[in-house]
Amino acid sequence: MILLTEIHYHPPAALFAELLRADGILLEAHEHYRKQTYRNRCLIRTAQGVQPLTVPVIDGNRAEKVSISAIEIDYRQNWIHRHWRTLQTAYGNSPYFEYYADYLHDIYVRKPILLFDLNLQFLQLLLRCFRLTLPLHLTDEYLPDYSAQPSLDKFGLTSSQSIIADRRDWLTPKSNPKAVETDSPAAPPLVRPYPQVFGPGFEPGLSVLDLLFSQGPAAGAFLQ
Repeated sequence: MILLTEIHYHPPAALFAELLRADGILLEAHEHYRKQTYRNRCLIRTAQGVQPLTVPVIDGNRAEKVSISAIEIDYRQNWIHRHWRTLQTAYGNSPYFEYYADYLHDIYVRKPILLFDLNLQFLQLLLRCFRLTLPLHLTDEYLPDYSAQPSLDKFGLTSSQSIIADRRDWLTPKSNPKAVETDSPAAPPLVRPYPQVFGPGFEPGLSVLDLLFSQGPAAGAFLQ
């Protein structure tokens, strides 16, 4: 199974639960950008509760007419400093923040021009952190419907493996993971509760960074 998805900024942990079942990743590179999605934001848990971190993009009001692969990040805003300080404050005392911090920080300070490139670099890092060696490819064109199952010879997989699971816009910041029926074939798999830095209770739907900083190399065991 090849997982087709849009590219996220620090994706929800549920995406990685789905990647454990996949034989490869197909990233949507030709859609139009969409605002208020995980394409440029993630959710983390702080002492004040769940907080979004949003990457500003240039001409955000007109961005939805632009291809996702052409969206430029707005560095006129000091968002890197805000995001990094928020991550440090929220997770500085977590067991594994320091273990991964330098790798994340190195990507931030490179200041990629394009949002797609920033997200891709973070995704490749996160795949290494979870020891997922999945082939990763970009779409050649935008197709609204993948029911015809285009050829995926470039993945070098058998026909049974080459089924495309279209998961575009499958996860959104407005969805409520607690309300999802887990036996539905379209439902995002839930992440097993793990000790989070701030409580009480377990907060689902957070960025995979929350799980990684808490559990480190054991994080994969919490992905169903």
